[in-house]
Amino acid sequence: MKLRLFSALLLAGLLTAAAAFARQPVDELYDKAEYRIAMRDSVKLYTAVYTPKTDAKAPILIFRTPYGCAPYGPGEFPRGFGSGYMRSYIDRGYIVVMQDVRGRFMSEGEFVHVRPAGYGETDETTDSYDTVEWLVKHVPHNNGRVGFAGSSYPGFYAMMGGLCTHPAVKAVSPQAPVTDWFMGDDVRHNGVLMLTDSYRFLSGMNTPPGHTPTEKMPPMSKRTRPDEWTFFREHATLAELTELQRPNPFWEELAEHSSYDAWWQARDLRRACYNVQPAVLVVGGTFDAEDCFGAWNLYRAMVRQSPATPCHLVVGPWAHGAWRNGSGKLGAFDFGREAAWEYYMEHFELPFFDHYLKGEGAADPLPAAAVFSSGDNRWHAFDRWTPREARKLTFYLSDGGRLETRRPTAKSSASAYTSDPADPVPYIESFGERRPKEYMLADQRFVSDRSDVLTFVTEPLDGDMTLAGPVDVELEVILSTTDADFVVRLIDVFPDDDPQSGCRMLVRGDVMRGRFRDGFSRPKAFTPGVPARVPFRMTDIAHTFRAGHRVMIQVQSTWFPLAERSPQQFVDVWTCGASDFVPCKVSVLHQRSNASSVTVWRLGES
Repeated sequence: MKLRLFSALLLAGLLTAAAAFARQPVDELYDKAEYRIAMRDSVKLYTAVYTPKTDAKAPILIFRTPYGCAPYGPGEFPRGFGSGYMRSYIDRGYIVVMQDVRGRFMSEGEFVHVRPAGYGETDETTDSYDTVEWLVKHVPHNNGRVGFAGSSYPGFYAMMGGLCTHPAVKAVSPQAPVTDWFMGDDVRHNGVLMLTDSYRFLSGMNTPPGHTPTEKMPPMSKRTRPDEWTFFREHATLAELTELQRPNPFWEELAEHSSYDAWWQARDLRRACYNVQPAVLVVGGTFDAEDCFGAWNLYRAMVRQSPATPCHLVVGPWAHGAWRNGSGKLGAFDFGREAAWEYYMEHFELPFFDHYLKGEGAADPLPAAAVFSSGDNRWHAFDRWTPREARKLTFYLSDGGRLETRRPTAKSSASAYTSDPADPVPYIESFGERRPKEYMLADQRFVSDRSDVLTFVTEPLDGDMTLAGPVDVELEVILSTTDADFVVRLIDVFPDDDPQSGCRMLVRGDVMRGRFRDGFSRPKAFTPGVPARVPFRMTDIAHTFRAGHRVMIQVQSTWFPLAERSPQQFVDVWTCGASDFVPCKVSVLHQRSNASSVTVWRLGES
């Protein structure tokens, strides 16, 4: 009894001390030092090092970023160190390092977007190596173990840190990492320019040659006034937008690489991920509007190409970066306490770094894949992704707007619509200057009366159905022109007696440029009037359709202005004029010899 009482009092005392520590101002707990670390080519990178005011050995956690390390100057601490995500590492006594990448803010050199590994004598892996080498030799009281972390573009740099081969690097966490800007992240999806995001982001990140270190980059971001719908209707062609962007070297390079050529392939992060030495924690959100593709597909490549690497995947029902600051709510949906950032940190990221950098906690701190399914709002642990226990389930588009699991038997059957670039299908109900993150799960009823959107729906489900894995689309189509885009949306239709009566929740949607149907490096025109197969993969999902709900598939050819409009002719989209945009009649076949389908992975079915 006395031992239990002593243990309880000791625990209470420790908790009280921890709480008091957490309330202390950062400048009472940490020192700040600023360095300009010389890389192997003598270019100096600004590096801020925050060290605990103790003599205890501590690991180093590095955040490399193109977005700046403000506030600069001695004694100035980031506001985020006071609470939230970064405070978690302060309270655990980590040595925190923040670095401006080459050519941005206070660092010297030339900035190159998604600089490929092997880009000349220096690249992001060599800069990471040189930084680690300097830190472990010069920062007092480090324990010789180093990690990298970063979200979004910094997620790309975190993975580059994992590829640097320095023996002190033990763990890295690329979160929503920019992975492949042609196939699925911010800039393009399946070859289609994601118009609103790329125009704003690439202008804001424009870094002309001749960079001089500065605490504030010159303002370059372009506005879409009065709103994105009106702006992109008035500036209708990529040629016109290019003139508005000039001078913008990277945007202009996009025009020179309209297919998945060697230039793009070199910028695919996955191609460097072989024999990775540190442990890796890949993090993403199923409703991330920016880099959803990157998390799923970097993890998939890691497991395939570097099987000996301890690699973990954590994906929750999050918008971009919400695992660091989100409440568990997005749009009209509340996913509960276990979707909040505090739960994520306590159960996933902190145990990962504490184990590999401090030697604390369980020997196997995380499952191979921890994925949260929306709909039933719960976490699942898997020994791999796609889950071993999942089975393929194919939905076939059928006449009368039916969506069935039986292949169609009709000899001749099709549904048709006319896609008109002058009257595009909107991606969201109302518009502002920026793309809202909530569009990823928004109610889709706002397009219910559009004649250029085909709808196919199941009967109400008899029981719950959890889908976990990629979504593979196969459309059989006939066009009246030589090219078109194809947008497919997978939707959860709520029953009328649900609190969200009749809601059509977007579960996954994506766009595919038809000319790339035979390969993204081999654009090919359609022959008008001749059937053609258009296969493509949409990013993974984790969602439970509840009993009484229905599964809906919608097919269309514009998704504006989220995605650029196709001219619907086999012309150069970067140089064509407004007169080259023409209507196209699209027939989607659902017949015995040409069946259009969507294939998913279902849990719990043998």
